[in-house]
Amino acid sequence: MKKRLPYLIAVALTIFGLLTLFLSSSVIFDLFGVREKEGNYVLIVVWANFISSILYLFAAHGFIKNSKWTAKFMVASLVILIAAFIGLLIHINQGGIYETKTIGAMGFRILITIVFIILAYFTICRPRKNAQKNMTQGN
Repeated sequence: MKKRLPYLIAVALTIFGLLTLFLSSSVIFDLFGVREKEGNYVLIVVWANFISSILYLFAAHGFIKNSKWTAKFMVASLVILIAAFIGLLIHINQGGIYETKTIGAMGFRILITIVFIILAYFTICRPRKNAQKNMTQGN
């Protein structure tokens, strides 16, 4: 099960990343009439989601390759999402129009990103630290 876990995480992250990429790029590039269906979207949030989706796909590859940089990509995504959420709050406080579902969606996306960061830490970063510790102690 331990050997399969990174692959399962990578599959989940890939699905999440591809879905995010499709939805955000559909709004940005007005594909399939999605922009009109989205209503009052906030562009900074859409762009943050677009950039995060690309980082999610790279991180999914990192899970498969067991690469330390995986967590760094996820943290970068989290920083971008938090910055966009702050931008959204500023937009709202200045009287800008928005969809109320955007607030919940941003909270959900931030939470999911934190979960993937934790998974990256415990499946990739921490096992390496333990292995290095054992090597220095002569175990």
